[in-house]
Amino acid sequence: MTTARPNPSGRAGDTVIVDDIPPEALSTPPESIPSSSVLASTIAPSPLGTEPDTQPPSDGTPTDWSKSYHGLSTQPFSKEVADVLLSPIDPLDVEMKPDGLIYLPEIKYRRVLNKAFGPGGWGLAPRSETHVGPKIVSREYALVCLGRLVAIARGEQEYFDPNGIPTATEACKSNALMRCCKDLGVASELWDPRFIREFKAKYCVEVFVEHVPTKKKKKLWRRKDQPKFEYPYKE
Repeated sequence: MTTARPNPSGRAGDTVIVDDIPPEALSTPPESIPSSSVLASTIAPSPLGTEPDTQPPSDGTPTDWSKSYHGLSTQPFSKEVADVLLSPIDPLDVEMKPDGLIYLPEIKYRRVLNKAFGPGGWGLAPRSETHVGPKIVSREYALVCLGRLVAIARGEQEYFDPNGIPTATEACKSNALMRCCKDLGVASELWDPRFIREFKAKYCVEVFVEHVPTKKKKKLWRRKDQPKFEYPYKE
């Protein structure tokens, strides 16, 4: 093979003819092209430090739901299950706090899951230790349905006395369940601003009440079909 290369003398326009250069000598040296193994070794590690575990254990041992992501987004649930999860909420099931916040009692979420997956077909698996702060208890949970991870959420609950920590821990679990169910579309209306406004206008009322011991007055919310406020308030 004949080719040309620049003249070592450096004079412009001058070239040197070189004969019989093997073709392989003109190709890119193999070591200049990184192999797949070399590329893999240079990829930055996962931000979490470890790759997500998306596969069940191959040796038949139970899945460690404190770490595993097995089944996440692998396929949608059947239409029958989806119809139960996404069914409109019954207005009679919705409760209201005096500050105007509407909510669905946690037992109603459990009934929806039992109806969709059957008792024993779903569960909450802790993914962290219980964190007890000066006023708040929190813990992260995973919602597992039919052997698949479907959602992760951190539940939290306030407490005012150390003796109330066990009760707050249980309430923390219920709070995590409610948050996980958002990913399944259960009672999603409760996070829809338009639904909230229309529900409060149709089913709720804001009234003036008097705090009997202090004689201070304020506005509180209640459902129209609920009785008037009782002591320590007077409506």
